[in-house]
Amino acid sequence: DILAKTMLNWSTKKLGEIREEIKKEKAPIGAMPYIEIGNVNVESKKVNFTEKGAVKGSIFCPEGSILISRVRPTRGAVVLVNKKYAVSSAFTIIQPKINPRLLFYFLAWNKNFFEYLGNLQKGTSYPSVRESDILDFEVSFPEDKVEQQKIVYILDSIQDAIRTQEKIIEKTKELNKSMMADLFKYGGPSFRKGRKLKKTEIGEIPEDWETIYLSDKKLFELQTGLWAGKKGSLMAVKVIRNTDFEDGKLIFDNVSEIEVEVEQFRKRDLRKDDILIEKSGGGPKQPVGRVAFINNNLPNYSFSNFLSRIRVITDKIFPAFIFRYLDYFYQKGGTFNLQERTTGIRNLRFKDYINQPIPFPSLPEQREIAEILQTIDQKIEIEQKKKALYEELFKTMLNKLMTGEIRVDNLKL
Repeated sequence: DILAKTMLNWSTKKLGEIREEIKKEKAPIGAMPYIEIGNVNVESKKVNFTEKGAVKGSIFCPEGSILISRVRPTRGAVVLVNKKYAVSSAFTIIQPKINPRLLFYFLAWNKNFFEYLGNLQKGTSYPSVRESDILDFEVSFPEDKVEQQKIVYILDSIQDAIRTQEKIIEKTKELNKSMMADLFKYGGPSFRKGRKLKKTEIGEIPEDWETIYLSDKKLFELQTGLWAGKKGSLMAVKVIRNTDFEDGKLIFDNVSEIEVEVEQFRKRDLRKDDILIEKSGGGPKQPVGRVAFINNNLPNYSFSNFLSRIRVITDKIFPAFIFRYLDYFYQKGGTFNLQERTTGIRNLRFKDYINQPIPFPSLPEQREIAEILQTIDQKIEIEQKKKALYEELFKTMLNKLMTGEIRVDNLKL
């Protein structure tokens, strides 16, 4: 690889050879904005700033610096900063002599770089590398500044497209929240003519709507998740946990398979149109009550005791409507009465939420509301897939540009 780049008139140098010498300037305690390792999003390579100020031992980094984490280095906490910031002393600061964005791109998503650091890291809970280890890493790059800029231009363009998709997704999600608030107050567009509102304990709703409760056994069947018992006959079942769904959708990538009692599973199967509700959270500041909707039958799937299942057992209710309202209730900040254990884990029990009122329009109106919100969901999914394609294109192009497989000599900027 290095030979090929040499033939392309590329240089291969250690990071220590292509960084400017900087005089370390101590940052006063409490200085803000402050960047520590946990602030770096390892996927986007961006900083998520918090209200936390600099701690003892923090230093200032110059504008146009690349920050590389020496602690848990294989996570990929690498970021390019465009201003002078107070930063953790656990970062190695590189102010490049070459195009900063070029070097940033050639490091931040470079598998070889992180494998190199992984081979040198020491420690268990918080493995780390020395600054000298980072500075000894060799990187190949074109000496020609115009060629550097052309490579950066291509990669910047793809990153711009990714950021555009992120904005579209964010705006569409905002539209979804706004539409939910509108639909659950005024009802479906086809049913609004001449309609008046009435005040209820869940706010204003159309006058002809009723309210129902999850405690109504003629309408709903509720079931808690699997417990730890393993007596009698056992069977292998894939168990969905609260960490396996996001934005109302199941993420099947990491669903684990365990052996459970056959009788337990029979009571805790999953069918099309079932609703899963999160009943246990991770701490006082983590709300519970997220929901997920089952779009298809899932044979040999069950759910953990961190979740409960809501099953509609009447043809008077469109199940997706109940899911949409519970999702709306959670997203607008609605909270059930929670029991907080001494461990700090918050629990949601059946008796806490079965008496939460749910609006109840006619079946056709339920269907219209659910379908409108599903259409917006589908729009979000399409934009997320576009973003994923751009991200894959970025990785492919980065690899081909780094190795010289794609040349930019004839590219006109």
